[in-house]
Amino acid sequence: MNFELSEEQKNYTETVSKFVRREILPDILPLEQAHRFPGDILRKAWELGFLNLSIPESVRGYAVDAVTTALIVRELSYGDTGVSTSAMCNDLANVVIALHGTPEQQSRFLRPFVEAPLIASFCLTEPGAGSDNSAMTAFIRKGNDGVYVLNGEKCFITNASFASQFTVFCKAGSPKGLMMACVIVPCDLLARAETAEHPNGSREIRLPGGGTIRTGKPEDKLGQRLSNTAAVTFEDVPIGEDQVIGDRRRGFQYVVDVLDFARPMVAAIGVGLARRAFDVALAYTKERKQFGQRICDLPVARDTLVKMWKKIELADLALLHAAWKVETKAEDRGIYASLAKNTAAEAALFCANEGLHLHGGYGFMSEYEISKLARDAHIIDIYEGVREVQDMIVGRELV
Repeated sequence: MNFELSEEQKNYTETVSKFVRREILPDILPLEQAHRFPGDILRKAWELGFLNLSIPESVRGYAVDAVTTALIVRELSYGDTGVSTSAMCNDLANVVIALHGTPEQQSRFLRPFVEAPLIASFCLTEPGAGSDNSAMTAFIRKGNDGVYVLNGEKCFITNASFASQFTVFCKAGSPKGLMMACVIVPCDLLARAETAEHPNGSREIRLPGGGTIRTGKPEDKLGQRLSNTAAVTFEDVPIGEDQVIGDRRRGFQYVVDVLDFARPMVAAIGVGLARRAFDVALAYTKERKQFGQRICDLPVARDTLVKMWKKIELADLALLHAAWKVETKAEDRGIYASLAKNTAAEAALFCANEGLHLHGGYGFMSEYEISKLARDAHIIDIYEGVREVQDMIVGRELV
């Protein structure tokens, strides 16, 4: 593995960094306090080519490898992890199509995201099935006319309130079945639907061929408030054979493939937040004086800064290693994806919490960015598999 970035990778990181400093950081606290979905920011990111990075070259016209994708997500996350989560979830929804869809499905389901700044949702988690995907109850069943019908409820779905396409994992046959399928409710179908928007932010989508999709009121979250999260309910939604990705009995393997891709990207989110927390804390301790000297010159504070820096660098190494494993399709990519995810989440939590501590009482005030970073950090340790699940994966692979 060569740690020297290519010229293309350098250009990407520099361009994203400039974008973050121009479009996100100057107004990040007012944006976050308003709980407003960053549609304008995402549209500008799409125009610059920072969205939908998993779409294959045959559709997109050029390819973006997993390492470069991780670098882009990392730089976006330095600005705000809600923005990067919303952007990354487009790839979460679309990568399974890129990996397992037919050329016709890739063209139908992915080309709309090349042509317009659309939003996608990845629908996996359910109220009774968090990390245990086998406990999900959403399902498709084939009717007498040969068309499948999708029913079920999903929760904590990123981008749900604004999605133009849904990637849904569900049981095949019945809620108690053992086989899992992956189906797409596509842009062209939703574009012809009748959509009713409700004052509380929920919406009801009546599909032209029958069936209804309901998205709930957006969740009021501790952090990552620029990322939209809501429940989604599918009621008698028709699913044609061409909307089923790959083998309708191999959905569990497809989930594993998606998460092996996604966990390094979550690690990139963690590294970006950790580095931002470090920079904010370092700048504050250089300015603030206690006991007649800068806080950063106090041995105990400097020791904390050193620990923060070390955790960031180690997490960054784990991230790049995992992304390289995913890019090269290494058989052991899963264990390194889990390692990167846990290492980066730990770095994010440590740097945000210690950065807040270095701010003293000011860190507890909402007008200081470090308080926002401390709230945002916790979800990195949870989504795409809590740390205990990652340890289970690592342990399973070791033995």
